[in-house]
Amino acid sequence: MEHLPVEVIGNILSHLGVARDVMVASAVCRKWRDACRRHLRLLSFNSDDFPRDMTTRQLEIVITQTIFQTMGLQCLSIHIDNTHEFSAAPVIAWLMYTRETLRSLSYNVRTIPNVNILEKCGRQKLEVLDLYHNTITGVEPSYQRFTCLKSLSLRHFSISALDLSLLVAACPKIELLALDVLEVVTSDPQSTMELTSHTLKSLFAKSVGVDKIILDADNLEVLHLNALNLDLFELIGKGTLKHLKIDDVSVTHLDIGDSTDNLEAVDVSNFTIVWPKFYNMISRASNLRMLRFWGVVFDDEDEIVDSETIAVSFPLLTHLSLSYELRDGLLHYSLQGSSPLENVSVLELGWTVISEHFGPWVFGMIERCPNLKKLVIHGVLSEAKTREERQMLASFTSFIVCLMRRYVHVDVQFEYE
Repeated sequence: MEHLPVEVIGNILSHLGVARDVMVASAVCRKWRDACRRHLRLLSFNSDDFPRDMTTRQLEIVITQTIFQTMGLQCLSIHIDNTHEFSAAPVIAWLMYTRETLRSLSYNVRTIPNVNILEKCGRQKLEVLDLYHNTITGVEPSYQRFTCLKSLSLRHFSISALDLSLLVAACPKIELLALDVLEVVTSDPQSTMELTSHTLKSLFAKSVGVDKIILDADNLEVLHLNALNLDLFELIGKGTLKHLKIDDVSVTHLDIGDSTDNLEAVDVSNFTIVWPKFYNMISRASNLRMLRFWGVVFDDEDEIVDSETIAVSFPLLTHLSLSYELRDGLLHYSLQGSSPLENVSVLELGWTVISEHFGPWVFGMIERCPNLKKLVIHGVLSEAKTREERQMLASFTSFIVCLMRRYVHVDVQFEYE
C-alpha cells in the first residue's frame, strides 16, 4: 500500500463512503490523511453510524471537522434522525464550503432556524439533489437556478404548488423528479399542481396532497403514481411514455394522452378501473412487453377482460401478471378466444381468496402460452383456515404437481404471503 499514489488511495476511500470508516482510515498515516484531504470525493454521514450517547453539539463538530478536512467533495450525504436539531450556522458552513465542487447532495437535517437549501446550492454544478423533511417557501427562479440538475427528490416535504412549479422550471436539464409524501400548499380550494418540463423523463408521485395534477412533459418515459387520491391526472406529452405504473390510486379522470404507441410496460395494482376507457388508452401499445393487473377492481362488476383481447392487442407481450378475481361467481379474466399468447415467457398468477376454479384457470392460461419458461404462483394464506379452504389448497397442490410433470420445461415458483 505504501507505493500506491495518493490519488488511488483517495479513490479507494471514496468507495468506503461512510464518514466513520473514512475517519478511521485517515488516521493510518500521513499519506492516507493527505489522500482524504485532496482526493476524497464521497462522504456519507448517518446518525446511526455514531454512538447513541453522542450529543447534537458533538455530532455537529465531528461533521464539520471531517468536511473541512477535505478538498473537492463531489457527493455528500447527511442523514440525521429527528432526535437531533442542529444550529443553522454549521449546516450553512458545510454547504458553502462544498458548493463549488458538489455534484450530488442528499440532505435530511433538522435545523433551527430552517436552512433554505435552494439559496445555498443554486447556480452551482449540482446534478442530484435529494431533500428530506424540509420546507421551501418563495422560490426565485432567476436566482435559485439549477442549470446542471438532472435528478430532484423531495421526500416528506412542504412546498406550495406555485413554488414547486417554479422550482421545476428552474431546472432546465431535469430528467428525474420524485415527490414522496408532499404537503402542497395552495390557495385554490380545488388544489391543482401544474408542472411543465420538456426534459423530464421520469416522474414518481406518492401521497401528494392535491386534487389535480397536470403534467406537461414532452419527453416523459416513466410514470409511477402511488397512494394518490385525485380528481384529475392529465399528462400532456408527445407519446414518449414507455413505463406506466399505478399502485393504490383513486382518480376520477385519468388521461395519459392518445399517443401510447411506445408503451412497453403497464403495471396496475390496487386500482379501480373502468376497463373500456383504460383499454382505449393502452390499446395502441402494440410494443407492450409487460402487463400486470393485480388487485384491480372493475368499476362495472360485469366487466370481463379476456385473454383473446390481450393476445391480439399486445402480440409482443413477454411478461403477463394477473391476480385471480372472482366476484359473485364472475371471473374478470376469462379464457375466451383461441389466440395464443405467443411470446409470453413469464407468467405470474395469484389469488387473494383461493377457490376450486383457480387450478383450471391456471391450466388454461398456461395452455395459451406455448413458449412459457417461468410460472410464478402468488397466494395469500390466512392463519386460521376452514376445512374447505384446506381441502382446496390440498387439491391445488396436487393439481400443480401434475402440471409440473406435464410441463417439465417450465420453471415453477411459489410466493406466499
